[in-house]
Amino acid sequence: MEEMEEELKCPVCGSFYREPIILPCSHNLCQACARNILVQTPESESPQSHRAAGSGVSDYDYLDLDKMSLYSEADSGYGSYGGFASAPTTPCQKSPNGVRVFPPAMPPPATHLSPALAPVPRNSCITCPQCHRSLILDDRGLRGFPKNRVLEGVIDRYQQSKAAALKCQLCEKAPKEATVMCEQCDVFYCDPCRLRCHPPRGPLAKHRLVPPAQGRVSRRLSPRKVSTCTDHELENHSMYCVQCKMPVCYQCLEEGKHSSHEVKALGAMWKLHKSQLSQALNGLSDRAKEAKEFLVQLRNMVQQIQENSVEFEACLVAQCDALIDALNRRKAQLLARVNKEHEHKLKVVRDQISHCTVKLRQTTGLMEYCLEVIKENDPSGFLQISDALIRRVHLTEDQWGKGTLTPRMTTDFDLSLDNSPLLQSIHQLDFVQVKASSPVPATPILQLEECCTHNNSATLSWKQPPLSTVPADGYILELDDGNGGQFREVYVGKETMCTVDGLHFNSTYNARVKAFNKTGVSPYSKTLVLQTSEVAWFAFDPGSAHSDIILSNDNLTVTCSSYDDRVVLGKTGFSKGIHYWELTVDRYDNHPDPAFGVARMDVMKDVMLGKDDKAWAITEGGITKGATIGVLLDLNRKNLTFFINDEQQGPIAFDNVEGLFFPAVSLNRNVQVTLHTGLPVPDFYSSRASIA
Repeated sequence: MEEMEEELKCPVCGSFYREPIILPCSHNLCQACARNILVQTPESESPQSHRAAGSGVSDYDYLDLDKMSLYSEADSGYGSYGGFASAPTTPCQKSPNGVRVFPPAMPPPATHLSPALAPVPRNSCITCPQCHRSLILDDRGLRGFPKNRVLEGVIDRYQQSKAAALKCQLCEKAPKEATVMCEQCDVFYCDPCRLRCHPPRGPLAKHRLVPPAQGRVSRRLSPRKVSTCTDHELENHSMYCVQCKMPVCYQCLEEGKHSSHEVKALGAMWKLHKSQLSQALNGLSDRAKEAKEFLVQLRNMVQQIQENSVEFEACLVAQCDALIDALNRRKAQLLARVNKEHEHKLKVVRDQISHCTVKLRQTTGLMEYCLEVIKENDPSGFLQISDALIRRVHLTEDQWGKGTLTPRMTTDFDLSLDNSPLLQSIHQLDFVQVKASSPVPATPILQLEECCTHNNSATLSWKQPPLSTVPADGYILELDDGNGGQFREVYVGKETMCTVDGLHFNSTYNARVKAFNKTGVSPYSKTLVLQTSEVAWFAFDPGSAHSDIILSNDNLTVTCSSYDDRVVLGKTGFSKGIHYWELTVDRYDNHPDPAFGVARMDVMKDVMLGKDDKAWAITEGGITKGATIGVLLDLNRKNLTFFINDEQQGPIAFDNVEGLFFPAVSLNRNVQVTLHTGLPVPDFYSSRASIA
């Protein structure tokens, strides 16, 4: 019943209704509160002035003025009554319930009468504090409004059911428990308040004081006040006016304004309206039941949301931990490669230190021996060995020639971690909406007639289905690694054609594409299988060549007139498979020393190929004009082999060759060579590789 309490409180004072009256708008007010919010109107607006002017409006018609109520201006907190010259705009106040109320224009005159009997100011107007409808009172004043006896009874029963222990009604702050009740005053007192406010002397000495429990019973058993007619106060309601929808007495039917109206028995209409209210309550009860079930559903949703949140957080943590574990494993692999590079550099430098130390020891010994020989005074003995010593000194000096005192290894690590794709993927890591509010694009269709491969490049083309109505914001093209591995994104954009370069030769790639928009991504298209060229066709790259290199014959022939070594790279790099190409020496004079092999992209371009740790080359051994040098790069076995005129030069020249390599040559002194590509691997090597 606590939910009902707001229905039982006056919108003006905020307390339970005391002697409530019913306004024409069906809202209720305490009778005292109604008197407090009266506003006086001008004489010209009074009923008497209308009657004097011959308006022909009866007194009872003014009770229906609520149909032409005056409203506050845009509910701004001020009430204005147009044309009321004697009643200026009165600012409103707020009741404890938050409803705007209008104070009286003048203080009520001092009176000892009850609010119902005290006279009201002439030509008064009352405004409902809830709906702001206004009406001018007639000569009866507040007595013209019916009293709500039903509401009084409901409040009485509610207060009796709620008050477990009766409290004193006169305590100002914390009410104490009542000890007595005065039957005449109908007030509960504690001992201090009884001695102060209800002394046992004078007229109060005749009042009967009873215990609080007995007083509650006497209250409950007190006869209910009978509702009387507002126009004829001595008459009880006996009939019900159907047109005015209100109870009336028999005098209202004989001489009042209800004489010509349809009336029905009060008891019959009481039962009928009770039945109608019960039926209406049944519908409202169904809605209230549905609302309670809905609240239960919402509370269950709160619990389910909390459980799902915990489960989802655990899943998210597990997924992120899996990513961290994968990153740690990859970190360990990369560190192993760094350690391998570290050991390789140390081995090269230590070998060079050992070699240089031995040669330096030999050179120092020769120098000391020569100095001792110079000290000899025997000319004939000196001349017998001087020529041989001079030749040994010159030979030893030549051994310390160009490149001997140059480090074969740099201190810098030729490794650079490319973490930008991973960082981009981490930044793009986000949740995918399971349910989309709008459709995703249709699956793209690969146009097979426009898809092709050339050398180690692949061109793919696709389009949206002809009947597709959902636009796509872009497309995502994915290829695997050419070895049946996982797919990876190679293109994201709005174009419907893409060429992918840098693929492995003699490899089979799987390609697929999907479309996306703001809602999500479409399913993948059918997978297209692409085969790259079995052998590599390429030329020299002018962009990588030293400025002294001269290219001709569609960049297949190169020469250099400089006396210093100059490097040029091929246009295609290799990181997988077996590749073979040849170079023929077209011009070889003036004692050049060309070098042939492979190099990384950042190899030094102004030193002989192979002098740093970024190139592997053959520099001597039967290279003359007309010679054919073959280079066999086997990245499956990670080794490099050289051929001169179809004869292998010793065993494998270099092993542990791993990474991305470009064909390379270094030239000087007008030597000229021509590149031949698209060659198959020599038969003997293929058969040997198959046996192995």
